[in-house]
Amino acid sequence: MQQILKPRCASIRRGFVLAACLFTAQALAQANDIMTPIAPPNQSKAIDIGTGSLPGEQTQESWHAQYGSRFVRNVTLATLTPFLPDPKKASGAAVIIAPGGGFRTLSMDNEGWEVAQALANQGIAAFVLKYRLNQTPADMTEFKRAMDEMFSATGRRPPRPDPAQMKLSLAPQLEDSRAAFALIRSRAVEWNIDPDRIGMLGFSAGAMLTMATTLVDKDAKPAFIGNIYGPIDAVEVPADAPPLFVALAADDPFFANGEFGLIKSWHAAKRPVEFHFYEQGGHGFGMYPKETTSTGWFNAFTSWLTMHGMFKVKE
Repeated sequence: MQQILKPRCASIRRGFVLAACLFTAQALAQANDIMTPIAPPNQSKAIDIGTGSLPGEQTQESWHAQYGSRFVRNVTLATLTPFLPDPKKASGAAVIIAPGGGFRTLSMDNEGWEVAQALANQGIAAFVLKYRLNQTPADMTEFKRAMDEMFSATGRRPPRPDPAQMKLSLAPQLEDSRAAFALIRSRAVEWNIDPDRIGMLGFSAGAMLTMATTLVDKDAKPAFIGNIYGPIDAVEVPADAPPLFVALAADDPFFANGEFGLIKSWHAAKRPVEFHFYEQGGHGFGMYPKETTSTGWFNAFTSWLTMHGMFKVKE
């Protein structure tokens, strides 16, 4: 897949990856918190979304633990794991969750399963998208070295998001998100979901995928979107852009040094936008328990969904 990208497109992709290339929790944790290989967890509820495997990729999917979360890398087959609410509490709304990890790994607990379970507990059907990733060395030592090299360059700001370039550089991931929306809509009756109330929530690189899905994909059409500590550069906003929720910490070393162009763009286009800018939290706070107000993002997000009528049971 990488081989067919044009040189400029590949350069754009590297800029995006360097900006988003993080284990999400790394900015929070102790430097001596070591990656520990683990056996793959039970994923019996994961559904193959039918986008196939990455062409030419041979490295086997592997898992490790770090920062109190489980991470997966070398994902070549995309899946969707449903977390369905108690039928008595089901609102009919649904959210596709895209964990972050720089398109090299996915933070499955902190930015995936724990978020999904919390949403399901409140009556929203949640689906964790394990999307396909750029490949990394199978050997853990080589993997660490490769990631360290990437982290050393994350201080450079990425280029402004270009929808045309994102469509090419994130082609496999966009295909996965599109297929996830299609799958949920095809089983909406079975899962008691209103097909017009399916949104997307992304973290870091997952937020980048969420924005790309909104800006360049014509089929997904999310009803609402959440960008949690992802890029917030200015974009061209579609006339029918969905309501946007953004949460970011002022001490985020990757994305808090911009001009909040995304929020300005949405506001200028007269589309609904809510922005929470927390004093502290760093990058990758997700569902981690912290003594900062950034932990309030989840309640703020569900309150925002309530305001937009997502918890109202459709008659």
